[in-house]
Amino acid sequence: MGMNLVVLVYAATKEYPKEEKYSLVYQINRSVISVLSNIAEGSGKNTDKDFAKYLYLCLVSLYELETQMITSHRLNFISEEKFEEVIKVINELEKMLIGFIRKINPVTEHLNSNF
Repeated sequence: MGMNLVVLVYAATKEYPKEEKYSLVYQINRSVISVLSNIAEGSGKNTDKDFAKYLYLCLVSLYELETQMITSHRLNFISEEKFEEVIKVINELEKMLIGFIRKINPVTEHLNSNF
């Protein structure tokens, strides 16, 4: 699902104004790549506690990406259809990550209880 998010986001940002290439688009692309990178890096750790730290960083990147996509939508850089598609995947990943983090590291109960 994370790789699908990267593809969706990169396709969506291709339509942004050229003047956003080195500002908002750059930040969005960094955020979405950070999601996958933290999962990959964390999976190589020796303990569940260490893995959970990287998953938490992944979650933070998803929150950042979500904010950037909302901003993009409000600035009319992304269509309603693409925005909803991206947000849906982001929210699904957030729920999955929170559940997984809680499972491998119960100390993280402070995570958003809405999920």
